[in-house]
Order: sequence, then structure tokens, then C-alpha cells
Amino acid sequence: MTVMTVQAKPEASDAELVDRARAGDETAFGRLVERHYDFVHRVAWRWCGRAADADDVAQEVCIRLGTAIRGYRGAGAFTTWLYALTLNAARDALRRSVREAARAEAYGVHALIAEGGGPETEPQARSDALWEAVRQLPDRQRDAVLLVHGEGLSHSAAAEVMAISEATVSWHIHEAKKRLTVLMRQAGEG
Repeated sequence: MTVMTVQAKPEASDAELVDRARAGDETAFGRLVERHYDFVHRVAWRWCGRAADADDVAQEVCIRLGTAIRGYRGAGAFTTWLYALTLNAARDALRRSVREAARAEAYGVHALIAEGGGPETEPQARSDALWEAVRQLPDRQRDAVLLVHGEGLSHSAAAEVMAISEATVSWHIHEAKKRLTVLMRQAGEG
């Protein structure tokens, strides 16, 4: 009696999936989105601070990825490129949110919007207060902190994502720590 073993097909790498997706393979594109969605959502949540906003940003990244993937040339890791795409989408969402809030305030409907939304369900632990303070930092400082401390990237990898030098990432982290100390004291957490 002969026993046949079926070997599982090895999982395609990101590079293989990207190549196939760029050629129009919808299954490969879907697999890329599926593989990296949690990562995109996590980065978006840390940047935005609210689950609903993170959902919107993650959805926007998936939409942008559909057209932007053709421009990905594979010079760096796919996840590095995806970080940048996610950060740009989060920044755009924040700008849009600020514009909409200003417009709503100008038209006197701010109170109606505030009444329509319920309280956030995320826990309000000290780490949440810290991430809220991180979201108040200037863009470059916030990006550096999110990438290095939120996502665990090295300064070198964060520099690649941010398209700046490693020394500049270190400087942004240093400046962010000084600002965070002040912000946490002001919030009564320090």
C-alpha cells in the first residue's frame, strides 16, 4: 500500500502577491489586503485614537492600495511602503476631520454632532492617555513615536518609512519625549 502525502502549497510572499496583483490578479490583491489589514488598522488606530476613525482609515487604505499598488516598485519592503500609505491616509483623515469640525462649528451644529455619538468603548487606561498625548504631537514627531514605539520598528526602518535620516528620527523621538512629559503632566498623568 502506497501512502501519498499532500504537501501544503507554501504561502506566497508579499513580493509574489504584489507582482500578481499589479498584473490584475484580484485573488492576490485580496490576499495582500487580508494579510495586512490588521496591521493597517492598528497603525490607523494609534494615529487616530478612535476605532471608528481607524476603520475609516483602514478602508481608505484598502481603496488607495487598489490603485497605488501599480506604482509600488519593490525598492523596499512592502510593509514599509504600506506604512507610508497608511500614515498618509491617516493624516488626510485628520485634516478632513478638522475641516469638517470647523465647518460644523461655524454653522452651529457642533452640539448636534456631539450628541449623536456615544462614548468610545476603548478602555481609558494610562496607555490610552499616553497615546492621546502622542496624537497631539507635531506630525513628524507623532510618526516617529508611532513607528518606533507603537510598531516596534528600528530607527533605521522608521527613517525609511518617513523618508528621512535615522538621526532625524532619533531627534524627533527625543523632542517627542520632552513634549510628552509636559503633555502628560498637564493631563494629570505624569
